[in-house]
Amino acid sequence: MRRLLTGNAAAAWGARLARADYVPAFPITPQTEIIELLAQWFGAGEMRGRLVMLESEHSMVTAAAAAAATGVRVFTATSSQGLLYAMEMLYTVTGWRVPFVLVNVSRGLASPITLESDHNDVLAARDSGFLQMHCATCQEIVDSVLLAYRLAEEPAVRLPAIVNLDGFHLSFTREPVELPPAEAAAEFLPPFEARGIGFRASRPSSQAVAVLGGSPYSYFRYETHLAAQHALEVYDGVAAEFAQRFGRRHDAVECYRSDDAEIVFFMIGAFATKAMDAVDRLRDAGVRAGLVRPRLLRPYPVAALRRALAGRRAVAVIDQNLSVGKGGVLHGELASALYGQAEAPLLASYVGGLGGRDIAPEEFFQIARELGEAIAARQAPPPRLLYTAGELRQMRNLQAIAAAERSVPGVAA
Repeated sequence: MRRLLTGNAAAAWGARLARADYVPAFPITPQTEIIELLAQWFGAGEMRGRLVMLESEHSMVTAAAAAAATGVRVFTATSSQGLLYAMEMLYTVTGWRVPFVLVNVSRGLASPITLESDHNDVLAARDSGFLQMHCATCQEIVDSVLLAYRLAEEPAVRLPAIVNLDGFHLSFTREPVELPPAEAAAEFLPPFEARGIGFRASRPSSQAVAVLGGSPYSYFRYETHLAAQHALEVYDGVAAEFAQRFGRRHDAVECYRSDDAEIVFFMIGAFATKAMDAVDRLRDAGVRAGLVRPRLLRPYPVAALRRALAGRRAVAVIDQNLSVGKGGVLHGELASALYGQAEAPLLASYVGGLGGRDIAPEEFFQIARELGEAIAARQAPPPRLLYTAGELRQMRNLQAIAAAERSVPGVAA
């Protein structure tokens, strides 16, 4: 069934096809449409189960994990400051080893305040123990929700998963989406088999909430880490089965025209589709360009990234995030993965798209030129922010106006 869907609607359809039985929710822009659609379907009897509005994202994630601990298939969603509000519970519930799916609609963090997208919210959760999958299209959102449940519910994994999409760029953008038939989705994702997970009032038990000393605590935390790493092996098989059933392949790392590339763009999210267009134009101009995009960010697909970038001459890591005082998160993680590799390329760091700022085709072309110069000089360029001279002049003019107003008696700053 082919439909024109927003990214939010695609996320809701993913939950519907997964037959989510319990949806604890709290609305936040630009995620709200997901909850509205699910509420409509539950109310109309098109979905069986229950949607409950909680008083905060903290309570929402607590309720999601508690329900999953009883063997229920759980779905929820949030964005930006909401994800940060739930951050305490993100770390807590991974220790419970209960699987559920949380869709995060990325939005830049305060302050200042923006409603547009970047990835600082979801990357703040990268060390929590949640699995992370990042989408570039509305089709990927539907498919990734189904894949995330299969991955999270694997008995040797049993960890919650975040499926991330870009606010506004995907959440409210309509694209053609192929929805799998409900029967086919049910065959790919059978009912959640809780096995040892469960709750009985007659047999109360503690689920990973004991107070432990350093030695047993270290053991259990590292077991969580090993379970996340095992998800890499599981993912390859699940993605292969999905491709066989539905004809769409979602590898942990997507490579676009990169097999013979000299220069490569490296990024995640919806803006990676802009990089694909730039790659096509650069190829037409005779530049051997390509794109490498990790779909699976936790666990981190080190081996796949090393294979994808072996023999490439230079890589531009474009971070739609900023770790203040360090730089781009993706750049630092990729550098650690490639360190010491004999065929490691030059790595260049670019930060762009913060707060939804566009990355224009000309900026990709300029990056390609700088990579060419870096190859000739055998030295990576210094990190930089993607920002035009015109934007800088505008900001300095605004600063000058504000300074002048502050110096005039009787004029409010």
